[in-house]
Amino acid sequence: MALSQSSFRRILLSRLLLVSVPVLLVGVYVTYRKARSAFLETARQNLTESAVRKGESIDRSIEALRANLATASDSVVFKQGTPLQQQAFLDRLASKLPNQIQCVQLTNFQMGQVIASTCGNQPLDNLARSQGVVEQESLAVEANKISIKFLLPQQQKNPEVNEGQLELLLSAPVYDDRDRPRYVLSFKSALQEKEFVSTETQPGSLTGYTVVINQQGTILAHPLSERVGRNIREEDDANRLKDLVWSAIAGQPRFLHLFAFDEDGVELVAGYSAIASPITSERSKKWVILAVAPIDKALAPLQDIQKALFGMTLALIVASILVILFISRELARPLEQLRDYAIKKELFCKKTETPQTCPQNFKIREFNQLASAIQEMLERLQTWGDEIVCSWKEAQNANQLKNEFLATTSHELRTPLNGIINCIRIIKDGYCDSREEEIEFLQQADNAAIHLLNIINDILDIAKIEAGKLSVNLEPVDLGKLLKEVINLQIAPIQKKGLKLKTPNWENDIIIYTDPAKLRQVLLNVIGNAVKFTQSGSIAISIGIEKDEALAANASKVVITVKDTGIGIDPSQQDKLFHPFVMVDGSTTRQFGGTGLGLAISRNLIELMGGNIRLHSAGCGKGTTVKIGIPLTLTSPIREVSLQQTENGSRKLLASHCELPPANLPSSKELTCSQK
Repeated sequence: MALSQSSFRRILLSRLLLVSVPVLLVGVYVTYRKARSAFLETARQNLTESAVRKGESIDRSIEALRANLATASDSVVFKQGTPLQQQAFLDRLASKLPNQIQCVQLTNFQMGQVIASTCGNQPLDNLARSQGVVEQESLAVEANKISIKFLLPQQQKNPEVNEGQLELLLSAPVYDDRDRPRYVLSFKSALQEKEFVSTETQPGSLTGYTVVINQQGTILAHPLSERVGRNIREEDDANRLKDLVWSAIAGQPRFLHLFAFDEDGVELVAGYSAIASPITSERSKKWVILAVAPIDKALAPLQDIQKALFGMTLALIVASILVILFISRELARPLEQLRDYAIKKELFCKKTETPQTCPQNFKIREFNQLASAIQEMLERLQTWGDEIVCSWKEAQNANQLKNEFLATTSHELRTPLNGIINCIRIIKDGYCDSREEEIEFLQQADNAAIHLLNIINDILDIAKIEAGKLSVNLEPVDLGKLLKEVINLQIAPIQKKGLKLKTPNWENDIIIYTDPAKLRQVLLNVIGNAVKFTQSGSIAISIGIEKDEALAANASKVVITVKDTGIGIDPSQQDKLFHPFVMVDGSTTRQFGGTGLGLAISRNLIELMGGNIRLHSAGCGKGTTVKIGIPLTLTSPIREVSLQQTENGSRKLLASHCELPPANLPSSKELTCSQK
């Protein structure tokens, strides 16, 4: 089942949306979390500062109450006045004191009887004892100090008193003229602040409402009166409250969230501070002052940011979609144009030869480069198509040449074979008159057989060369001796044609490292062709030394030159002579004989031995020159070869050679170096 396909534009659009929208949402979420963290940090700092201020406010309020009580207790009316005067004085005093003082009472020190009061005849000290004092400091009256007691607000009977306030009972001794304690002046006061009486906070408010907890974990003040007097162990979030009280007493800055510490059970944030307990003389005892605010109130400004982020997110999503649509169009359109061009080009090329230009001048450099590459590719394909057509034509020509080669080879094979058959039949039928005539016919048959064997060997050699199975065995060879053997084999046809032969004149042995059989075959082919295609004139063979730039370090090579004055070759046909099955002129081949494989075999053999072969002819009827080069490598015994002018003006070949034994020669056949 084939996979469903989609367009590049649609895939690009979907992928960009798939990547950009989540990234945008993640970015918005990270921004929101950063803003929330920043607001929480600000809330922590502000609530901590608020708790510090609340603690300082409580200290100042208690100190003010102490000062007012100390001043009132020194009044002369209390020492010398009558009860009516003392009551009148208390009424005036109560009207001048701050509103937070709920009751002023003067009691007999010894009897505990109320002398004067602004809140009834029940002694305040008895009220405190009946309520159960949570924490107090009982100071001796004679010490002339003020005692402070804490009152539980839930047992208040006065409906006008706001519940949840921090209420204290302050008492000071009143002395007579002889400095003996006579009365006790008491203030019942509430630290009346709005944070004590309500959990409601304004949105964005970072002051919070006040909660006071003593060192033992008892809640001394809370906007909810039912929580006052309870220990934090009874709260639902006891563990966090314990950590908070411990951190406040230890002075460690921490930022904790609280749960279920108000009537709604919402999440709260709290800043805290610790002050010395004002109702005990032990400074090590602390009161923990909390500034508590609901987290949604503390993060109220974040709601505006949320709305802004939501609107911005929608706007960015819409903008990103529009941008992605534009980008996908800009990226997909050039590809679509190139696709249309490729499709139209294919149809266009089938109908007409008129060229069509690939779209160019895109805004993106890579697309312009792609368009150029497509154009060049199409041009190369066109060129390769032309080359394929040419190769197909050449293959047809090669097939025709091969057929001609087979026909010529068949003729060449049939001619010596007929000669052998005829000679044998003449001898067999007894047509020979003498033994000498029989031997002559047998010699002709032998020559024809040798010629037939050479043709077959050429065919086998070219087959091995094409199969890559032909190898050479290198060994030290005397080049002069080998060349002399080859020349001797060609003396008879040279003399028969009456040609002049010029051979090199050397006095020293020329030792090279090569395959003697393969080099002999190459020399026989080259010199044999020179003799075959030269009807009159001369054949010149020479030996020289040349520098070959193609070899490493411009090494030297021995060059054997064979120059004839034969029929020559057209310069346009010379490169074809070294290809197998290629004959320049079939009529010439049939006239002079041969299969046309000699030069092809010679080139492959000489290249296997590290050399080369070159052919040059000035044209038809102007002779041919063939040069065979054999390199003098480090494995060759020849180190330097040069031509030197003799005293009588002739030139001779001098060789300084060092005959090195090949790896496969036994030690008994080691060659020595000599200088001649």
